[in-house]
Amino acid sequence: MILVNTDYISGKNLSMLSLVKGSTIQSKNIGRDITQGFKTIVGGELKAYNEMMNEARALATKRMVEEAEKMGADAVVNVRYASSAIMQGAAEVIAYGTAVKFV
Repeated sequence: MILVNTDYISGKNLSMLSLVKGSTIQSKNIGRDITQGFKTIVGGELKAYNEMMNEARALATKRMVEEAEKMGADAVVNVRYASSAIMQGAAEVIAYGTAVKFV
């Protein structure tokens, strides 16, 4: 599956199929929340949350690709990501784009 953040793939004629998306809501356990809270006092990278967001992006992307594959897509163009806080310590990540078929 080809994933690109442009609305075209050079050298390919595309037939648009549909919007596809994948999302997940992730959180860390209470122990991680406490240690990351202490980290905000001294500053620096919040590695546990960074890891959580990387995992969430990967899972959201996987779900988007699975949706595109179900409709027989060859690629997803114009891929974008968005995230939002759902509650303290939990975030939603969504991956979305346009499923296309090569013609």
